[in-house]
Amino acid sequence: MKVVKFGGSSVADANQLKKVTEIIRADRERKAIVVSAPGKRHAKDTKTTDLLITLGESVQAHVQNEAIYDQVIERFGSIIRELELDHSILEKIKNKIDEASDLVKTDVNRGMDALKSCGEDGTALILSAYLQSRELESYYVNPKEAGIFVSDQPGGALVLDESFEHLYKLREREGVLVIPGFFGYTLDDELVTFSRGGSDITGSIVAAGMKVDLYENFTDVDSVFCVNPMIVENPQQLKTLTYREMRELSYAGFSVFHDEALIPAFKEKIPVCIKNTNNPSGDGTMIVADLPEREGHVAGIASDSGFLNLYVSKYLMNREVGFGRKLLQILEEEEISFEHAPSGIDDMSVIIRDHQLPAEKEEVVKDRIQNELHVDMITIERDMAMIMIVGEGMNEAIGVASKATTAFRDADVNIDMINQGSSEVSMMFGIKSDDLNEAVRSLYKAFF
Repeated sequence: MKVVKFGGSSVADANQLKKVTEIIRADRERKAIVVSAPGKRHAKDTKTTDLLITLGESVQAHVQNEAIYDQVIERFGSIIRELELDHSILEKIKNKIDEASDLVKTDVNRGMDALKSCGEDGTALILSAYLQSRELESYYVNPKEAGIFVSDQPGGALVLDESFEHLYKLREREGVLVIPGFFGYTLDDELVTFSRGGSDITGSIVAAGMKVDLYENFTDVDSVFCVNPMIVENPQQLKTLTYREMRELSYAGFSVFHDEALIPAFKEKIPVCIKNTNNPSGDGTMIVADLPEREGHVAGIASDSGFLNLYVSKYLMNREVGFGRKLLQILEEEEISFEHAPSGIDDMSVIIRDHQLPAEKEEVVKDRIQNELHVDMITIERDMAMIMIVGEGMNEAIGVASKATTAFRDADVNIDMINQGSSEVSMMFGIKSDDLNEAVRSLYKAFF
């Protein structure tokens, strides 16, 4: 038995949904289907979820953007017409969008979550109806009906343990079950979404709950590449990765997977296969629990920009009990999450996503650190990028760090920070954002 998730590019239009249908028909083991909202049809297109967010923001500002509203309705309407489905499906979708828009006026957080969920919900309604029209026994299954219960954190829900017992019962149902991704329900019956890209999370949750043999994640690439193909031309494809490697790579900028998505599947040790909707016969990339056989110890090079370095220096910091806790507590009280915190004897750096510490909040944080911790120096350096070298067994290999630093030297790139991940699966380097592409190309040349 398999759970299959189709991403936004896989359900972007009627032609893609026809491909999805043939993929489902080709394997009777594909029992539960999790779908995203329609994604981009071409480079200049807009994702349906982005349109819904823009619509919600206009409603919140008390001036509904009718052009965006019409664009969303027409997006679903064109798919329904081309698939020759009953017009009543569009009315269901339209009613849900209208109800969510009304809710935005009275409860912004609830309303925005309800509105954002309409993309995935609409896709699921359409696909289940189209499967039925192709003489496949199929049923739309709302996340509440499926038993996906989540914490009450709008825009950032976490699955509750009781979900998995409910989801296991889906194995007993007949036919193909089509489930919208991205959202669940609280125990008080409130709709709440996961973070963006959360359909991957739904797919992994359903796979874990149903205890299936394989979780297939269909996207628009043949496999996971060892480096961003937008930076390096024709990079090597990865046939096998471990969960830990994929988790590290996803966090550090690999866009194939949401960085939280693998956790439920990992806990149940369910293998995951990433495949291409446009080339379903390809092998794809398998993500497994145990270290695969491969040449070399480095599996991939991930990179991402949009970071800043909060640097603090104080003489004899290492003798001051509780300094690190107090520093991080200030960030917690200011509702700022951090990514990494490498430290020395007299200094400490905290790496933060740039959006977590907007410029208008910068002085408040610096003043608190100065006045409460009495530091000798505090600086904030923006426009930083992180590059992560990932691979199981790197800690047992001699010369990985040396090879990496030589690659930075060859690219004439200065390293601002080095952090060896405590998982022993990754090694992270902080550099200036402008140097990112050159550094990644040089690292690729060194390791691949």
